Amino acid sequence: MPVETDTEVRRILDYKTVAVVGCSSTPGKDAHEIPKYLQAQGYEIVPVNPTADEVLGRPAYDSLSDVEEKVDIVDVFRPSPEVAGIVDEALARDDIEVIWLQLGIHDDEAVTRAEAAGRRVVQDRCMKPEHQRLVASA
Repeated sequence: MPVETDTEVRRILDYKTVAVVGCSSTPGKDAHEIPKYLQAQGYEIVPVNPTADEVLGRPAYDSLSDVEEKVDIVDVFRPSPEVAGIVDEALARDDIEVIWLQLGIHDDEAVTRAEAAGRRVVQDRCMKPEHQRLVASA
């Protein structure tokens, strides 16, 4: 069952390193503006975008598997059909605690696999308004 309570979401938002799969280098796109907001709030953003060399002043990785640093949360800005592969990459790593699927992104089977592997999953929510509501306003 994906994370649903404010208490659980608030705990997740305490993590600080976020790999953003689908992080965009295009200002104005949600996949750019939301990681930019999170970066401004003190989160370490690790962009994952095979078509960019750099996003938000950080080198971009081609895939989650290529990320060298420790990651707490994987924030997914890719279409729902790509979630299963991203979850597989996340499960191949020992460091990832949370898989966060942005608004409109669903894959119940992948969510079930991730949870069975001990990962927490947030589905169909956006980190920015959740942070603003639960952390920034606190």
